[in-house]
Amino acid sequence: LGETVRLDSIDQKDFDTVFYPGGHGPLWDLAEDPNSIRLIESFAAASKPVGLVCHAPGVLRHVTNPDGTPFVQGRYVTGFTNAEEAAVGLTKVVPFLVEDELIKLGAVFSRVKDWGVHTVVDGRLVTGQNPGSSVEAAEALMAAVSLVKTRAA
Repeated sequence: LGETVRLDSIDQKDFDTVFYPGGHGPLWDLAEDPNSIRLIESFAAASKPVGLVCHAPGVLRHVTNPDGTPFVQGRYVTGFTNAEEAAVGLTKVVPFLVEDELIKLGAVFSRVKDWGVHTVVDGRLVTGQNPGSSVEAAEALMAAVSLVKTRAA
């Protein structure tokens, strides 16, 4: 933590991918942060993979394509489900429900049983349903990075 850099100092040109872990925090800060939104949009514009797990897919709520449409519109995604949020008793606490928000934006939301391991890959977008999906999502993200590098070589 002593060497943590500010989000506004990150340039996608210096990285092969970006990965957003979950936890409830991103729903309040990263989902609304213009630097976070810009960063994800820059990775997408550069055709670099983006990975998000659990609550983190909620940070895509203000991310747009160059034409202004929601980034997730028509994309297959997953994230923390409404049922999982209810199970932890925070439905009325969080600023929005990840599942509802992504569906509202036009995403094709996929889920498995509560707490099941589930990862969805849509092109260079990798999303995981819950904390148990973190390893699988990270592996899928690294496979996407490898594929991009292989095609660029």
